[in-house]
Amino acid sequence: MHTVVVGTSGTSLDDITRVARGDARVEVGADALAALAAARRVIDDLAAKPEPVYGVSTGFGALAVRHIGPDLRARLQRNIVRSHAAGMGPRVEREVVRGLLFLRLKTLASGHTGVRPEVATAMADLLNAGITPAVREYGSLGCSGDLAPLSHCALTLMGEGEAEGPDGRLRPAAELLAEHGLAPVELREKEGLALLNGTDGMLGMLALALADFGRLLTAADITAALTLEALLGADAVLAADLHAVRPHPGQAASADNMRRVLAGSALTGHHQDAAPRVQDAYSVRCAPQVAGAGRDTLDHARTVAERELASAVDNPVVLPDGRGGGRVESNGNFHGAPVAYVLDFLAIAAADLASIAERRTDRLLDRHRSHGLPPFLADDPGVDSGLMIAQYTQAALVSEMKRLAAPASVDSIPSSAMQEDHVSMGWSAARKLRTALDNLTRVVAVELYTATRALELRGALPATRELAPGPAGQAVTAAARAAGVEGAGPDRYLTPDLDAAEAFVRDGSLVRAAETVTGPLH
Repeated sequence: MHTVVVGTSGTSLDDITRVARGDARVEVGADALAALAAARRVIDDLAAKPEPVYGVSTGFGALAVRHIGPDLRARLQRNIVRSHAAGMGPRVEREVVRGLLFLRLKTLASGHTGVRPEVATAMADLLNAGITPAVREYGSLGCSGDLAPLSHCALTLMGEGEAEGPDGRLRPAAELLAEHGLAPVELREKEGLALLNGTDGMLGMLALALADFGRLLTAADITAALTLEALLGADAVLAADLHAVRPHPGQAASADNMRRVLAGSALTGHHQDAAPRVQDAYSVRCAPQVAGAGRDTLDHARTVAERELASAVDNPVVLPDGRGGGRVESNGNFHGAPVAYVLDFLAIAAADLASIAERRTDRLLDRHRSHGLPPFLADDPGVDSGLMIAQYTQAALVSEMKRLAAPASVDSIPSSAMQEDHVSMGWSAARKLRTALDNLTRVVAVELYTATRALELRGALPATRELAPGPAGQAVTAAARAAGVEGAGPDRYLTPDLDAAEAFVRDGSLVRAAETVTGPLH
């Protein structure tokens, strides 16, 4: 099994996915343990002084005006975790919680939070044991960090609340810790606050979304190419020199993908034969421009995520001076605006990619625009309805995605007696992006289902039966059929076919099938 070592230099986006989805083991590096110990000495020195220090010897938020004596500080740290673990609603997915835990560990390992080394190793032990805290859907405003979600995680470290074991069952956290030989953490000064004051939830979901959206952009290039092929479209618009005169890198990458998928096709360029037209419709001709803009948006979001990964998001932070001392400073680095903005931006790009894919699907089903294909790709139109309602389902998904594209980050709601009077809503932006990408997977699956059926039907039409699809299109169609995505024929119960198409897109089988012919795609 892959092991991810967390050190002072941070981690990578791929490591987040390995831990969140692949259950990779986690170790705290020697450099991180040394940095943790050094920062803890700063906290211990400040705790021994009479002057109040936020997070060490004061209350929190609007209650920071109260100085807390040494006899109450352990209780103070326990209480912030207990009181902030106030989430409601359904449980958040296991991969999101694991990503959140891992990213909080990454910040602890930076040496800027002031927690003891044993707190960081306890978090790594929790991940390695496969214990997943029960985090609820609602509770984060994306400022002062993802407070409630992180608090539910800290509660599990303390041996309180509920968590999911490796077997997927929800049980008392104390039982799970004991079963795996783990001791509950006894929090000391600053540690409760340090465990719950970061952007780790929204950042973890952004990291997972980057992986998912990247795969879907490639899948959408493939289905767009298959649709162009089934519509006898002009592949000349994909020429590299045409895209070089508008040098957006994502556009060039998408055009190159489509060009490689269509290589060797005998169907492209025959639009003048079946129904003369000078140019293809925008949804076909502009596919690289739209998907390419999504790619460039993804690259921008990745840059923001990598910067956030290089950050130590906490308040206050410990700034060691390199001579065994240091200081603790309040700051606003926990504000989720940078992450929230790109989460919203990705939802917009995903919605537009879905929108153009749905328009291509509709074109394949409309006999007035499909250039010789039967209405709704039906076996016996009138008796059979074909894929008419599959497009309805796709349209419903796209419509919801347009609503999900409304940005969460433009909203703010004051909290904590107006101390926290502007918040990012980044957690909400991340949650709706996950739903949007689930929908996009299904939208691409419907286009795949429609385009492969249309390519099959081309082989039965007098005008095109001698014209073979390209090798990549044939490979994708064959792999889809082998995966349970049935081909043309009389009407049948469609949901199993659509579910199989969704799985074919979601697990990367679509891309892998095309790449058996094209080689690695962008």
